[in-house]
Amino acid sequence: MPTLKLDHGVEIPEQEVEFQAIRAQGSGGQNVNKVSSALHLRFDIAGSSLPESWKLKLLKLRDRRINRDGILVIKAQRHRTLEKNRVDALARLIEILNLGGMVKARRVPTRPSRGARQRRMDEKTRRSGVKKMRGKVTD
Repeated sequence: MPTLKLDHGVEIPEQEVEFQAIRAQGSGGQNVNKVSSALHLRFDIAGSSLPESWKLKLLKLRDRRINRDGILVIKAQRHRTLEKNRVDALARLIEILNLGGMVKARRVPTRPSRGARQRRMDEKTRRSGVKKMRGKVTD
């Protein structure tokens, strides 16, 4: 059974992904009206075999491709053939699913050094002097 390999060793079976061929918009010549070369990819996030933490992160994403039911819909029509659009849709699916496994690096607060504080004060004093010199000239 083929699987999709995600980051951190997570794999999902390809049978959890549903494909539907549709007619593409745009270029394609005479074939555009009679050949279904575009693709709708559907992936049910809540009903998938992804880890629970990934599911929660993905469902919290504010992405217009995820509907209210938690189903991710990707429309692939960049290429003129169904096979290339299928590969493109799967690559985009993997890219989105990997967002669920991303862990934000914790921010470590830092402080400016004494030298940096001194340079800042010196620059403020210098700028203050420049602005004071812009006053009216008296004889």
